Amino acid sequence: MGKTTGFKEYVRDAAPYRNAVERIADFREIYTEHDLARLNTQAARCMDCGVPFCQSPDMVHGRSGCPIHNLIPEWNDLVYRDQWRDALDRLHKTNNFPEFTGRVCPAPCEGSCVLGITDPPVTIKNIEMAIIDRGFEEGWVVPVPPDDRTGKRVAVVGSGPAGLAAAAQLNTVGHTVTVYERADRIGGLLMYGIPNMKLDKNIVERRIELMREEGVRFVTDADIGDGANGTLSVTEILDEVDALLLATGATVPNNLPIPGRELDGVHFAMEFLHANTKSLLDTGALHARGIPSRSPDGNYIDAKDKNVIVIGGGDTGTDCIGTAMRHGCKTLTNFEIVPDPPTERADGNPWPTWPFIYRVDYGHEEAAAKFNRDPREYRTSAVEFHGDGNGRVKSLTAAEYDEKFQKVEGTERSYDADLVLLAMGFRSPEHYVSEPLGLELDPRANYLAEKGLYRTSNPKVFAAGDCRSGQSLVVRAINEGREAAREIDRFLSGATELP
Repeated sequence: MGKTTGFKEYVRDAAPYRNAVERIADFREIYTEHDLARLNTQAARCMDCGVPFCQSPDMVHGRSGCPIHNLIPEWNDLVYRDQWRDALDRLHKTNNFPEFTGRVCPAPCEGSCVLGITDPPVTIKNIEMAIIDRGFEEGWVVPVPPDDRTGKRVAVVGSGPAGLAAAAQLNTVGHTVTVYERADRIGGLLMYGIPNMKLDKNIVERRIELMREEGVRFVTDADIGDGANGTLSVTEILDEVDALLLATGATVPNNLPIPGRELDGVHFAMEFLHANTKSLLDTGALHARGIPSRSPDGNYIDAKDKNVIVIGGGDTGTDCIGTAMRHGCKTLTNFEIVPDPPTERADGNPWPTWPFIYRVDYGHEEAAAKFNRDPREYRTSAVEFHGDGNGRVKSLTAAEYDEKFQKVEGTERSYDADLVLLAMGFRSPEHYVSEPLGLELDPRANYLAEKGLYRTSNPKVFAAGDCRSGQSLVVRAINEGREAAREIDRFLSGATELP
């Protein structure tokens, strides 16, 4: 695929982000315009490798390859040959939302690229994003409603990537699908969990509108449950449909129950991220330069002129860093309890598994550009929060931790802290949706449903995404939504042609 000798002739040249100092002045996307010459050259690096590990996920551990089996060598070759429309068709064969994954996926495919054994891998993620962006620019992406309706009705609870993928697939075969979302806008994690500079909300809305035109129905402000915990009854919805899919995500965050946790100014990451994006959307300020304090509603957690400490790494921690930088924080520190990663793969982390190595994400780069240092402090976590006498956090004590995550005595240190953001991952879904249905849970409190079948202990109820598997990636949620749609179609129709 690509140019036969391209991998020997060209070096990896990933598309750059916008200048770090400039981009923290706004919430516009961090990406630069697509360079067609660069993309052609990078696509040429795709090898004729025989076995494309990039598109072959590790079905046991899930730590390598593309979870949705993207036909990566095929569309790399088509881009190299300047056949962009054909590349888009191949991309849409496996991925309902490449405009999302091309922006937010950490690209396990690149970690499994065969070229990556000896050289930097192909810039697969850049090429994927460019294909779908060009598809929209050229008008190639249009609504395709089904020719006929089956008369079967499906309700999907949750409009994140798993719910949307399932709804899109079920709609293609003619089932009537209604998606319920408890927030005021559709998109779930894509809308309120990922900040605008990484995934522009107009891009999310664009796809939602396409799905509407294809016949998918969306209901917002619909908190599904029973009794005091829901605006709509899940049991009544189940009685009215032929199948119900739960795609509610893993929304219960991991807490840090140390002294002082109750102080004002200590927040879960999603409180911070959700409120920030909602404020910007509500005030129309998303594409204005400047910081959200220029927005008149004030309904967000402002980091301006504050000493900010983000506890926890990963994508959510990085998004908190990037958002705080755009607010104009005074200082920024990021605690990661894990040891600092190596610059190269460790012996126990061989190709094609995901390489656990030192990386600089967009938020780290921005903090370093402003404060002249990487914000991360490894093997470190907070042990106590301290107040100012008026109920607000003012400082914290942190300590070093060993490789077994045990505190190293005598390493305590004080940090100024006016705003603390807990980005320590998520435990499970909230259960007020599932309890009225009497669903069984797995040992981690997720909805019990076997991978590949997705059926819960109630035969009409299915589950997919993080609420079933636990916290994971957007691309894996899309995979589970697609596979769950296939099984729901089989349940409703007796057979299925969905992939």
